[in-house]
Amino acid sequence: MRETEVTRYTTETKIQLHLTIEGTGEQSIKTGVGFLDHMLELFVRHGRFDLTLICEGDTEVDAHHTTEDVAIAIGRAFSESLGERRGIKRYGSMLLPMDEALVMTAIDISGRGMAVVELAIPSEKIGQQFDTELVEEFFIAFARELGATIHLHQISGKNSHHIVEACFKGFGRALGEAVAINQAAPDEIPSTKGTIK
Repeated sequence: MRETEVTRYTTETKIQLHLTIEGTGEQSIKTGVGFLDHMLELFVRHGRFDLTLICEGDTEVDAHHTTEDVAIAIGRAFSESLGERRGIKRYGSMLLPMDEALVMTAIDISGRGMAVVELAIPSEKIGQQFDTELVEEFFIAFARELGATIHLHQISGKNSHHIVEACFKGFGRALGEAVAINQAAPDEIPSTKGTIK
C-alpha cells in the first residue's frame, strides 16, 4: 500500500493531508475554495486515489496561495508515496470529453518538473473565488513537486467550467495510469538511467 501524510505550514496556508494511491476514490477535501474542492474531488474519483485534505489559507486575499500550496502538498504526497518510482508505468494519458469541451492530458513521471498548459478558458473567474489563471498555477506547482512533465491541451470547448473539469478528470485518469504498477516489471525503475529522481 503506497500512502503518506503531508503537513505543510507557511504564513499563507496550513495544510494537512493523507493520500493513498491504491484507493477507491474516497475523499474529504476542505480548502476553503469551493470550486477547487470540486475539482480535487473529481481528480481523486477519476484517479481512484483516497485523499483527506484540510487547508486553512488566506482566502480573504484570494485563492492563489491556497491553490498553489495545495498542489505542492499533493504533489509532494505522490512523490513520497512513489519513493524511487520502482515498478510504476511512468506514463499516462487521457483524451477526455466533457460535453462540448475536449482536453488531452499526458504525464511522464520523469524526474523533470514542468507543465505545458494550453487552454483557452473564456471567463476570468469561476464562482466568486477561483481565478481561471490558477489552473495553470496548480499544474505547474504539482509538476515541479512530483518531478513530472505534464501536458494539458484543449482541443475544443466554450464553457469555462467544462474545460477545467475536463482537465482535472483527465489528469486524475492519466496520473492513475502513470502510477499504476507494471505487472510485467514490478521491481524495475522505468528508466534506462536506472533512476528517476
